[in-house]
Amino acid sequence: MAETKTVKFIITRQDSADSAPYEEEFEVPYRPNMNVISALMEIRRNPVNTKGQATTPITWEMNCLEEVCGACSMVINGKPRQSCSALVDQLEQPIRLAPMKTFPIVRDLQVDRSRMFDSLKKVKAWIPIDGTYDLGPGPRMAERKRQWAYELSKCMTCGVCLEACPNVNDKSNFMGPFVFGQVRLFNTHPTGAMNKAERLNAFMEDGGLQGCGNSQNCVQACPKGIPLTTSIAAINRDATLQSFKNFFGSDHE
Repeated sequence: MAETKTVKFIITRQDSADSAPYEEEFEVPYRPNMNVISALMEIRRNPVNTKGQATTPITWEMNCLEEVCGACSMVINGKPRQSCSALVDQLEQPIRLAPMKTFPIVRDLQVDRSRMFDSLKKVKAWIPIDGTYDLGPGPRMAERKRQWAYELSKCMTCGVCLEACPNVNDKSNFMGPFVFGQVRLFNTHPTGAMNKAERLNAFMEDGGLQGCGNSQNCVQACPKGIPLTTSIAAINRDATLQSFKNFFGSDHE
C-alpha cells in the first residue's frame, strides 16, 4: 500500500497576548492545490501534533478566502503574505507559519490590526458627503485619473507593507506605507479634494510621512502591487507645498 503523502507545518503559537510564544509541529494529509488555510482548517478539525498529543486548535483570521479582505495575513516561510493565496505546492517544506510581529498578538497567528484603522481615521480616509438628501450626480473623474486611482483603492489593510517596513517598529509610531496611498487616493477624488489640506496636515504630524525611510520594501511586499513608492513621492511633494501654504497663510492652489 502506497504511503500517504503529508505536509509538515511548524507553527509559532502563543496562548494569549501575555504568554510566551512556542513552536508546535503538525502534519496534514496532502491534497493537490491546497492552500495554507485549508491546511489550518484540517489541523483545526483534528488538532493533534506530530508527537501524537491532542492540542488546542490553531487560531487565525480569515474572511473572503480570495485575497480581498486582508484578514488572513501571516508570516509564511519568513515572508508576510496572505495565507489564502499561499499554495502548498509552491512552498518549501516544512512550512513555517508565524504571526506578524508588527501588531499585538491576540492568540497564535491572530493579530490586532487596529493601528491601521486608527491611522485611517487620523487622516480622514473617506469622502465626507452628506447623505441626508439627494446631492445629484457627483463630479466626474477623467478616465486616466480614475484608472490609477483604482490601483490605489485596491488596498485591503492587510498589514503586509507594515510588516515589511523597517521603519514600523516598537521604537517608532510611524503609521506605515499604506497611508501614503490612501491619502493620495482620497485627495485625488473631486469631492475628497475639498479636505486635502486637512489630510495632509494630519499626515505631517508625528507618526506621519517623516517616519518613512524610503527603503521601498513596501512596494515589493504589497500583494496587490499598489504603486506605494510613487504615492510616497507625490505625497511628499504635496506636503511640501502644503507647508508653504501653512507658513504664508494661503489656502489657494
